Amino acid sequence: MQTFKTADLYDVYAEKLQVCEPLFQHYGGHKSFFGPIATLKCFEDNTLVGVMVDQPGKGRVLVVDAGGSRRCAMLGDRLAQKAVDNGWAGVLMFGCVRDSVDIGHMPIGVLALATTPRKSVKKGVGESGESVQFAGVTFNPGEWLYADEDGAVVLAEAAAESKG
Repeated sequence: MQTFKTADLYDVYAEKLQVCEPLFQHYGGHKSFFGPIATLKCFEDNTLVGVMVDQPGKGRVLVVDAGGSRRCAMLGDRLAQKAVDNGWAGVLMFGCVRDSVDIGHMPIGVLALATTPRKSVKKGVGESGESVQFAGVTFNPGEWLYADEDGAVVLAEAAAESKG
C-alpha cells in the first residue's frame, strides 16, 4: 500500500516538485495513487484515451489535457474499467468524467474537474507523449505524479517513500 502523503513530499522535496492548483475532485475508488506519467492532449474527443487505456499501464498515471472543457466527459465507466484491467494507477483529467458512481467503486485513482453525462466525439484527434501544461504544472512523460486527499504533485523522479 502507498505510504506517502503529498504534504510530506512537499516538506522534503519543495524545491524539486510542482504542485497542482486545487482544481480537481476525486472520482476513483483510490484517493491516493502515484506513478510515472503518460500524457495525452485531446479536446472533446476521447478516442486516444481509449487507445491509451487499452495498453499496459504498468502502474502509470494517465494525464489528459482535455483543455478544461466541461462540455463533455472524456472518461466513463468502460474506459476506466479498461484502465483498471490494464494496470493503470490513475487518471488525472483536465476535463470531465461520467459514470462517476461506478468509477468510484473501481480500484483506480481518478481526478477530474467535474462530471457531465454528455459523451465526447470520436474523431481520433489528439497528441500523445508530449509535455502538457495545466493547473500551474508542466507534466512531462516519465516524471512521477503523486495524488492524495490533499492534492497532486509532480516530481522528476520517484520519491524514496513510494519505492519498494
